[in-house]
Amino acid sequence: MPDGRNRKDISVGQMVKIVQKHHQRTGVLTTGIVARILTNSRTHPHGIKVRLESGIVGRVKEIVLEED
Repeated sequence: MPDGRNRKDISVGQMVKIVQKHHQRTGVLTTGIVARILTNSRTHPHGIKVRLESGIVGRVKEIVLEED
């Protein structure tokens, strides 16, 4: 299962679960649709940073697959 550390696994319009900066210690995840990919590098050890359609910014921790 893709975990959000590779940019190629994430695309605009995809449902993902992210952790916001202020939730990094608690690990609280926010679910939403990717509006924009903010990380330019191909990979990131803590997850690719994205902006959701709701405007929330965070790092992808899980990619929600259609079967879920």
